[in-house]
Order: sequence, then C-alpha cells, then structure tokens
Amino acid sequence: MFKKITFLIIFLPYITFAQSSAIGQKTFYYKDSVRNRPVITEIWYPTDADINKAYTPPEYPFIRISTIHNAPVPRKKTPLIMLSHGTGGGRLNMEWLAIILVKRGFIVAAVDHWGNTYDHKIAMDFVTPWKRAQDISFALTQLLQTRELDQAIDSERIGAAGFSIGGYTVIALAGAKLDLEALTNFTETPLGLKEFALPEFPNLKAMINKEEVKASFQKATNLKDKRIKAFFAICPAIGQGFTTQKQFESIHDPVYIVGAQSDSITPIKTNALHYQKMIKQSKLLIIPGKTGHYVFLNEAKSQLKENERLFFTDDKTVNRNAVHQQVGNEAASFFHNVLDGN
Repeated sequence: MFKKITFLIIFLPYITFAQSSAIGQKTFYYKDSVRNRPVITEIWYPTDADINKAYTPPEYPFIRISTIHNAPVPRKKTPLIMLSHGTGGGRLNMEWLAIILVKRGFIVAAVDHWGNTYDHKIAMDFVTPWKRAQDISFALTQLLQTRELDQAIDSERIGAAGFSIGGYTVIALAGAKLDLEALTNFTETPLGLKEFALPEFPNLKAMINKEEVKASFQKATNLKDKRIKAFFAICPAIGQGFTTQKQFESIHDPVYIVGAQSDSITPIKTNALHYQKMIKQSKLLIIPGKTGHYVFLNEAKSQLKENERLFFTDDKTVNRNAVHQQVGNEAASFFHNVLDGN
C-alpha cells in the first residue's frame, strides 16, 4: 500500500536531540584501481572520546556540530548508512543528515563522486550517473574490509540515502534499471531541456549522446547491491529514464522517497511522484509550500550564503533547519524500522 505523508513545516514541531555523546569523524582515501577512480569516503560515528575535544575549523563554511577527527570507533556492531551527494556537490554537503543519523545510533559514510563534485567537474561524469552507484558499492566493500572498522560496522544492517542525482543513485542500488534511450528522448522535450539545464554545470545537453556515455552505460547494467537493505531517496533525479514497472522488478527492499513541492530542479511530477508511483509499496513524503530543491544542503555560514545564494538561501517562509530535523528524523525512524526488523 502506498503511503503519502504531507505536512506543513510551520505547524509541526520538530524533534531535536541533545548531543549527549561525542561524534567522531574520519576520512578514508580509497582508490578503485579497476576504474582508475578515487573514492574519498568520510565517516561520522558515535564515539566514547572526550566531547571536550570536539572541534570545528574556523574556516569551515557550514553551520554544524563539532566533531572529533580520528576518534575511536564504536566497540559494538553498529548499523551503517551510505550517503550519496547531489550533482556538483561533495561528501560534506549533507553533513546535517549524517549528524542526525549518528545521534540516532548509526555510522554514516559519504563518498565524493569523482568528477561530479563542486571542486572537480568533468562533463563526462555529470552525464554518467550510474558510476555513482558503483562508487557506493566500492566504498562499502572497502569499509567492510578496513580492519579498524571490523568490530564497528554491522554488515547485516546497511542502508543508503541520497539527494538529487544521489537519490537516483540509491534507487539504482535498490535494483532499478535506467533506460538511457528514454532519458535521452526526454531531454529533447521542453520540460526535459529545462531539467537538464543544471546550474552546477551548464551546457551538458550535447554530452548525453556521445558514444563514450553509451559505452559506459553498457558496462553498468546491474547496479543492485544486495548488502543494502533500506533506501532513502531525497528529491531523486532523472525519473523520466524510467517508463515501465519492469525496470523496478528487482527492487525487493523498502524505499522511502522525499520530494519538495516547489522543487524546480527535480520537479516532483516527473521525479519524486513518478518514482513513488512506479515503485510498489514505496513510502512518500512531500514537503509543501515554497520549499525548494537546495533546502536539503547544509546550512551555510553568512559568507558562503551570500556568495552562493541559489544553493543556500530559501524563501522566507521556509526554515531549513526545521526541514532538516523533520526529514532526518524520518530517515532515522525508517532505517531503524527496516534494519532492526521493527
């Protein structure tokens, strides 16, 4: 049964959790030698380290809770959530979600998707999103094989969350199979042209028809990762690359989809609502009002907010922190219910 949840941010209280213990943070510099691709991975986790050692560098551009770099990892098996950033973003762009999940008892691992980050843009990597699912699976394998994490990660309780094209990424990891021809045809329509005009990398339209893109796609036919048992997709993109339910027949695990009513980058009609209609028994949360696409990025400090208003400034009726708390707590409850068998 489909379940749709809607709410008005201004009327619903949101839950916050006091930081009763410290949050550890660590960076792993993995390299996928087969694909000749770095997969830098950041993890956040509960730690018994002295909370007074928590620190945030003064130059850090986002508002966040201080963490302890290289703190001891948990000494008990802890569920893991893999996190995929949006187009032209980076592994730290959704730290708000990582922090909320850690407070609720998870380890969170976010990767940099090579060539599709704010500081390293390659046109080819903006039109080959299936590489991202391969990044997540590779990083997951590395994390499970990293000796210091052996006693910390519960390999039987793994979930994935993603934003925008990262939302597509987790749906692909769940088993969805993209139709590249359908997506290409959609980009020729007026609505498709509008959706493909990415602020993060303009003028990408000509890239999608290149033979290198098709060749890359043919090597990524099966992206499903059976180790991952729960999938949380926020404003998932490229919904029009999915036209039949047959493309979702390999999805057997729970999927939760979040959309924003005023999203002009991944409009809900062709993305969040479309995915929810096609994926049987998926859950749906639509945030109403003037909440836009980029509300799901971190809250920025004043200088970054002024310099990058498109990404970090919301309509005056929207409380970004309230959206984060509500969606983060929905994600935490979803993952606990699925991974703990509740």
